[in-house]
Amino acid sequence: MHDIAFIRANPDAFDAALKRRGAEPVADRIVALDAKKREAQTRVQEAQSRRNEASKAIGQAMGQGDKEKAEALKAEVADIKASMPAWEEAEQEAASELTDLLARLPNMPADDVPDGADESDNVEVATWGEKRAFAFEPKEHADIGPALGMDFETGASLSGARFTFLRGDIARLHRALAQFMLDTQTRKNGYAECNPPVLVHDEAMYGTDKLPKFAEDSFQTTDGRWLVPTSEVPLTASVAGQILDEPVQPIRLTAHTLCFRSEAGSAGRDTRGFIRQHQFEKVELVSICRPEDSEAEHERMTACAEGILQALGLPYRKVLLCVGDMGFGAKKTYDLEVWLPGQGAYREISSCSNTGEFQARRMNARYRPEGEKKTRFVHTLNGSGLAVGRTLVAVMENYQEEDGSVTVPECLAPYMGGVAKLEPQA
Repeated sequence: MHDIAFIRANPDAFDAALKRRGAEPVADRIVALDAKKREAQTRVQEAQSRRNEASKAIGQAMGQGDKEKAEALKAEVADIKASMPAWEEAEQEAASELTDLLARLPNMPADDVPDGADESDNVEVATWGEKRAFAFEPKEHADIGPALGMDFETGASLSGARFTFLRGDIARLHRALAQFMLDTQTRKNGYAECNPPVLVHDEAMYGTDKLPKFAEDSFQTTDGRWLVPTSEVPLTASVAGQILDEPVQPIRLTAHTLCFRSEAGSAGRDTRGFIRQHQFEKVELVSICRPEDSEAEHERMTACAEGILQALGLPYRKVLLCVGDMGFGAKKTYDLEVWLPGQGAYREISSCSNTGEFQARRMNARYRPEGEKKTRFVHTLNGSGLAVGRTLVAVMENYQEEDGSVTVPECLAPYMGGVAKLEPQA
């Protein structure tokens, strides 16, 4: 959500910022709706005040025996009561239209975010790792996966497209990756482990900018709750409506959960394999901090996600997203793209975003600086540390052998119960 006071004071700057994201100028409309709402509020308050004064005066006039004056005041009160609903309705209509308009506008990009229309305009910041030189032609995970227990047919028969049934050691490797990520983010990087609900109300989805714009990309239950698209939603919304003590150190939360996305906006993309599923798992990272700490926290969070890839020995690149490829609520985003030799391409495996106060305003999450009476909005950040299924794909493709087996990365040995290699089965 955006700051109305900023828009009133800086309408041209606001329009210019959103123009970079492809939005039409809306500042004048916002200011006009805000003025209409405030005028109606003032009329209602003035009417209420005069009604109270007149009602009090009626009693005084009756006490003095001045029936004529009392009757005139009664008539005035009746007129005021009759006029108030129109102003109250005008206030509600303007407020509703204003809130709906603001809720559909993306965050303003940070100044150092590059311009551009799509992923082709993203800027590579760094690369890490050496790409393996194969003595054979590496295959895609979807080709070697079935012999290792990655059962696409059973998943589809149970639930339809974009569902997969994992069996045996590959299921264990998937679990090992999640446990390794969670242990690293908690024990090494200082995130507090959480186990949040994966069913949430509208308010949690709205506060984390998933509603109303992305309703079609999420699954909703028959009782109106939502299956979370990522645990960013419950982790970030855990401070909704609160006034926190000043978070001198950022509040860092992590969770390994199931995630659900309808992928309505991705029809036809990655329909083959394990890359884009309706149900998947992620280890999410969330930070809640003071405004002055959010840029440094963004760099730290991204480095925490990079550390997982480095420990697994997976080559990747770090990319700064342009305005056209950035998420709705983000003011700045780094993507980590892992190298997949079977595809011969880098693919996104983590996205780390600083949303500034955008989400905090939507969910009214504030803090009180020490020694001050006035509150300020916190800044919120989120990132993948990492997407578990995509990391499994990366391990399969980078650690594959010519016979279709997959070597288990050394750092996962403590989680694999002595299984050092996934062997293909007939």
